[in-house]
Amino acid sequence: MNHSEPTPEPIFQKRQHDFALLENTFRRKANQISILRLSIFLAGAALAGWFFYNGENTFGFIAVLVFYFAFAFLIRIHNRLQYNQEHNRILSQLNAEEITRLQGNLSAFDDGARYQDNQHFYTSDLDVFGRHSLFALVSRAVTVSGKNLLASWFQKAAGKPEILTRQAAVQEILNDLEWRQQLEAKARHYKRKTDHLPDFLNWLAQPGFFAERKWLLVLTFLLPLVTVSALAWWYLDQLSGYVPGGLAFVQYMFHAKFKQAKDEIQEKSEDLHKEVSGYVSALEHIESCSFKSEKLQQLHGKLYLNNIPASASIKRLASILDYLSATQNVYLNLLVNSLLMWDFFWLWRLDNWKKTSAALFEPAVLTLAEVECLASLAAFQFANPAYAVPEISDLPFEIQASDLGHPLIFVSERVTNSFATSGAGRSLIITGSNMSGKSTFLRTVGLNMVLAYSGAAVCAKQFKAYPMQVFTAMRTEDNLAESTSSFYAELKRLKMLLELTEKPEPVFYFLDEILKGTNSKDRHLGAVALVKQLHKRQASGMVSTHDLELGNLENEMPGAVKNYSFNSKIEGDKIIFDYKLTKGICGSFNASKLMQLMGIAIDEA
Repeated sequence: MNHSEPTPEPIFQKRQHDFALLENTFRRKANQISILRLSIFLAGAALAGWFFYNGENTFGFIAVLVFYFAFAFLIRIHNRLQYNQEHNRILSQLNAEEITRLQGNLSAFDDGARYQDNQHFYTSDLDVFGRHSLFALVSRAVTVSGKNLLASWFQKAAGKPEILTRQAAVQEILNDLEWRQQLEAKARHYKRKTDHLPDFLNWLAQPGFFAERKWLLVLTFLLPLVTVSALAWWYLDQLSGYVPGGLAFVQYMFHAKFKQAKDEIQEKSEDLHKEVSGYVSALEHIESCSFKSEKLQQLHGKLYLNNIPASASIKRLASILDYLSATQNVYLNLLVNSLLMWDFFWLWRLDNWKKTSAALFEPAVLTLAEVECLASLAAFQFANPAYAVPEISDLPFEIQASDLGHPLIFVSERVTNSFATSGAGRSLIITGSNMSGKSTFLRTVGLNMVLAYSGAAVCAKQFKAYPMQVFTAMRTEDNLAESTSSFYAELKRLKMLLELTEKPEPVFYFLDEILKGTNSKDRHLGAVALVKQLHKRQASGMVSTHDLELGNLENEMPGAVKNYSFNSKIEGDKIIFDYKLTKGICGSFNASKLMQLMGIAIDEA
């Protein structure tokens, strides 16, 4: 991996430009239809008015109908053009975002900060979530469910079989850039920030509105028929106007009586309507494709219930929710709920949908979420074609890495390293001067392990790893609320590691300057004791330190401890770092020179 590694940036630039041109084309057409629509409206109004003015009422009504349907037809065309305009704007934006990521600017993306947890085994120390994070770099998920699932993939390693099936699925859609971006764009039309899904699923599991009101269901169909018939008889002067008026009043009173129950349902439906609409087009996109990989075939199969596709079922739900929310308009509410028992009719349709199709809803949403995650991993690999698909080892504690780099350090600044380790009870002691790259190297290895265990490509020429529980103790801080010093916080973190390694699952740890909050003698004694204790458990890992004496463990524990280092050299007033991992203990330190450069007078005598 070097500065000349291939990049798909020209592809993204061309697509950004092409979709921007299409956006402008559809905008121009939509504007033309708007002008034509206004002309039709004015011409229809003028012609109908002329007919009515001259007593040609029949021709007047015909003119109204003809121009109304022409106007409605143009509205449909205009809406379709506006959708295409917005769709191409989104596609252009997606490609602009890919370019932004390649340039190393992640500030505009969802960084997953809500998933941060300082008590997690590794996510805080490895920048998995938060500012300039792995989540911001990788995630292309749009739905809240998709983001949640991808976060869980980064929070917990998958087993080897699952990793391999994810890898195969990613490889299948890797080069189908058009399909992946269309999926993301379709979902973005109805982008939501709030997760209403758990509440909605709970509501779907509850009894329907008519479960205990079957008598009301009879009136739902009977009253509108009687009311409209009475209205027709009144119009023909065959019935007093008090009759249809009284029937309309009765209908409205039923709506008033059950207003609270209806409002609760309508409130939920209004929140979810746009989200459900977004699911439809994305699911249709997935359903229209035939897949070869085992994972994607399984996911595709989950989108059908009794041979009915999830998109069609959820489209019906979206339509029901749309009609149900139509009475938010006060005047329409007064009209249709006084004549047609409108809300009750659509609540009945909703009850029927819950009985026949609710079982498909959650699997469909979770399937879409998983496809979004796989598409995110594919997009990440497509944007970084030099990255390697990791091999998942069967040899306990094995890690082999060639030209391994930090994925959040972008190409112009990235330095890569190679190393290998295997077997339980192994510790790599990494010494080095200040700012030489020790901590960054630990994060490099850890973050690439997180990527590998999620099914993603890694920032390396070659990478092989055995599935393990990653654990870090790197950024322990004071907690004023709990009156906890950084030293005590670190001890609590190390206790968590010891408890974790009492279990049979393999653990790979990354410890950065452990016990730095105490004096050098206690720090050394504690570090030696910890390494020896971990040596006897199902654990291996890396320990970075300034304590050169810790390197003596290589002689004391041959084969179990290996020394590596990062070095620097001083040339005049400059400290030069190469950030390259070297075997052996560090032979150069720069603290005194750094202090001199900061203006602190050091007596070198």
